[in-house]
Amino acid sequence: MAELKAAIVVLNAQSLTTARRIREALPGARIHGLATRVGGVDREIDDFGEAVRALYGEGRPLIVLCAAGIIIRTLAPLLSDKRAEPPVLAVAEDGSAVVPLLGATNGANDLARRIAAVFDVAPAITTTGELRFSVNLLNPPPGFRLINPEAGKGFVSDLLSGAKVKLVGEAPWLAASKLAFAENAGHVISIVDTPRTATEDELLYLREAKRGRLAVIGLGPGDKAQATPDVLAELAAAEDIFGYETYTKMAGPFRADQVVHASDNREELQRARAALACAAKGRRAVLVSSGDPGVFAMAAAVMEVLHEAPDPNWADVEVAILPGISAAFATAARVGAPLGHDFAAISLSDNLKPFEVITGRLEAAAKADFVLALYNPISKARPWQLGEALAAIRKHRAPETPVVIGRDVGRPAESLDVVTLGELTPDMVDSRTTLIVGSSRTVAFPRGDGGSWVYTPRKY
Repeated sequence: MAELKAAIVVLNAQSLTTARRIREALPGARIHGLATRVGGVDREIDDFGEAVRALYGEGRPLIVLCAAGIIIRTLAPLLSDKRAEPPVLAVAEDGSAVVPLLGATNGANDLARRIAAVFDVAPAITTTGELRFSVNLLNPPPGFRLINPEAGKGFVSDLLSGAKVKLVGEAPWLAASKLAFAENAGHVISIVDTPRTATEDELLYLREAKRGRLAVIGLGPGDKAQATPDVLAELAAAEDIFGYETYTKMAGPFRADQVVHASDNREELQRARAALACAAKGRRAVLVSSGDPGVFAMAAAVMEVLHEAPDPNWADVEVAILPGISAAFATAARVGAPLGHDFAAISLSDNLKPFEVITGRLEAAAKADFVLALYNPISKARPWQLGEALAAIRKHRAPETPVVIGRDVGRPAESLDVVTLGELTPDMVDSRTTLIVGSSRTVAFPRGDGGSWVYTPRKY
């Protein structure tokens, strides 16, 4: 059940903004909406009752933005075993109320807290044992499994009536609870590494290996509004954040309980190994890239260490790659559609490949009449390379070819210029710039604000 992604169900367009904020906080969640009433959802449904009952039957966590009574009447015929219930929550359309209705033994209250935090409200938790003791004994955290859940109701009832409890074994998650512990208590909470049969008046928990997760994410060009909901949700759920210091600052701010591991820009492989090692300990880690992690960024570094130098401890780590808006796409969008036809993306950095390879690829792509998206065009360590790169391109491209110069696109210091290839000089460019060099068919024309539109026609 825990592996299934949450379903957020909306009945009207007024609830959609709230639903989208919830989706940002829940990795993988999808919005389901009535096709006749609301658009812009991830999944359209034709019949509310049938859809909600089907999602419940799949064991999928349900967050429904409507009155609690509607959900109760819809699901009433299916209710039987509370230990098998997925979390079901009712949420007010403006997020002002978050009510867990079903599935307290399967994480409904924790889910309610996460959603309530998004709207800065208190969740309407009514589970007496959890309210009294500040812990839900029937829903232990990852890494622990209750072996005898059938004994839970009576056990908790006894504690609510005043019974004390003895703890046998290590359970850090109980340290902050308000349980009445006593060494001579008749009720026992036991933590074991090997399954056995529970005794009378005992809750028995099996300690299991936690499966860690490493998400390699792309922030996009820099503005949080251009990061995907899945990326924002991963950042919110992360315990450890790895990345180049500039990018970890862009990804923040972070909570006090989240650990940031910032490092130098050239430590890609070391950073990938450190993030995998952290996840192998059962932690939820995020590795941050700007733009898209698979475009000249950290996804390839993670794949490289997994392929060439795997650690046996990484075998159980769940690795996910979450895309972002790459710099070339963000720059292109500012001026129109220069990438509207075939294009080639080439990094001019020779840190990982000889410069001769770069110039060879530039000439081949220019000769083939591709639009060129040029990453890492210049740096203090290689101020001469851009001039040589432009010389290679100019062998096959006319001086009047439009060139887009995008610097820090999507960030506060953004600047954008459109010049011709003949006008372009290296001093117009720095390390935070992305260049788009048009093809023979790329066109620039005036726009109303005094700038230029640039596009490459789809038809040759």
